[in-house]
Amino acid sequence: MKYSNNKRVDKYRKLRYSNYHLLKKITICSFFLVVIICGICCYRMMFLPRIELKGNRVVEVEYLDKYQEEGYLSSYQGKDITDLVKVKGKVDTSKIGKYTLEYQVDYQGKKKSKKRIVKVVDHKRPKLEFLTSKDTLYICPEEKYLYDDYKATDNYDGDLTQDVVVKYQKNKILYFVKDSSGNETMVSRKLKYEDVEKPKLELADGTLLLLDMGSNYTESLYTVSDNCSKDIKVRVEGEVDTNTPGTYIKKYIATDSYKNEVEVDQEVVVMEPSKPGVIYLTFDDGPREGTTNVILDILKEEGVPATFFITNNGPDELVSRIHDEGHAIGLHTATHEYSYLYSSMDAYFEDLGMVASRVKNITGEESKIIRFPGGSSNTISRKYVEGLMSSLVDEVVRRGYRYYDWNINSMDAEGRGYTSSDIVKSVTNSLSLSRANVVLMHDIKATTRDALRDIIRYGKEHGYRFEKITPYTHMVRQRVNN
Repeated sequence: MKYSNNKRVDKYRKLRYSNYHLLKKITICSFFLVVIICGICCYRMMFLPRIELKGNRVVEVEYLDKYQEEGYLSSYQGKDITDLVKVKGKVDTSKIGKYTLEYQVDYQGKKKSKKRIVKVVDHKRPKLEFLTSKDTLYICPEEKYLYDDYKATDNYDGDLTQDVVVKYQKNKILYFVKDSSGNETMVSRKLKYEDVEKPKLELADGTLLLLDMGSNYTESLYTVSDNCSKDIKVRVEGEVDTNTPGTYIKKYIATDSYKNEVEVDQEVVVMEPSKPGVIYLTFDDGPREGTTNVILDILKEEGVPATFFITNNGPDELVSRIHDEGHAIGLHTATHEYSYLYSSMDAYFEDLGMVASRVKNITGEESKIIRFPGGSSNTISRKYVEGLMSSLVDEVVRRGYRYYDWNINSMDAEGRGYTSSDIVKSVTNSLSLSRANVVLMHDIKATTRDALRDIIRYGKEHGYRFEKITPYTHMVRQRVNN
């Protein structure tokens, strides 16, 4: 081989030759390294167990959500040994952070493990709520926005109200809040310097006032306030004639400096005086076919009105007939189950509402006269709620009802073998021309049906008058014992 005398050429050739041998060595080393790695892998595959994790090696789970394990498989030389895998570590989703789960298997002294990283994260934004208006904040015209009427809460950090940042723009306010995970909420609302809130007006005597006929009437005292105005004008409209029984409406109207107005209506009910020598025949617990229909026949023949405090029992046709023949329909009870209707105030009014709906559906009219099962003086209610009747007698009146007890008991519900003659004596011996006589009877009793005509004729013969109860009839009430 011939060589050039050019030194630079010789130097290049020597370098090329040297690099060739270096590359050859690297190639040989790489080959043996691959062989070694493959050998190790083959050894592990052949002689060590395998663990394969389903799903991702790194997973995220939302704060307070339940962590769902995605699963794993394990085998040794084709044999399934998944049941031998033990999982170490625990994920607490009530705390944000990173958790490591290690999956370990030990088969015939040969061990293998893999790890999964579970990140408990919070991606939910904080809540920012306004305690007053949502879209627009109204401020009194002569005031400035100097108070915070918002509340910020976060599912992880709790109360963030103190972290709210408020930025003012022209006629607009921006509210920002960020939680510890970097989740941010921004809300905005318009800002208007206007008074749109009505004054507040309360009547000292309430919205319902019962007066006896002929009594003196004075307008109710009241208290009034407003968010912006100090100068509030109140005017009263409507008239009350205490010499004429009926319902009168008094309107109390308050107006603030910005023309916002509120009206509170007071219902003034003028009741009739007690009527001496009047008999009010009242029947509870009906209607019932075979008794109520005969009682209606007798009342019609005698030309006498009466009052029926009905339940949800009996045919609708009899309820319709009571109404059509000019008698008063009062509300007694839908169920007559003491354990239910006296279990609470809500239960009582739910029961009353059911029988009230029945009357309205059949007659097209609302009834506002009621009789408590057992009367307002009953003590059985004490078995269920102490003091219930004391609350109920006030509440029914407040809701616009009139309740009527009795001052003569016909004894037809005593169940001691009372005959129709006994019932006649019980009633007639108790009548008095010096008072109003409210007679308690039950139109589901055959003995009452058979005694009725004799009672009516006795009353006529001894100078009594018969009337039905109206919402303006003087209320005969017993002493409340619970």
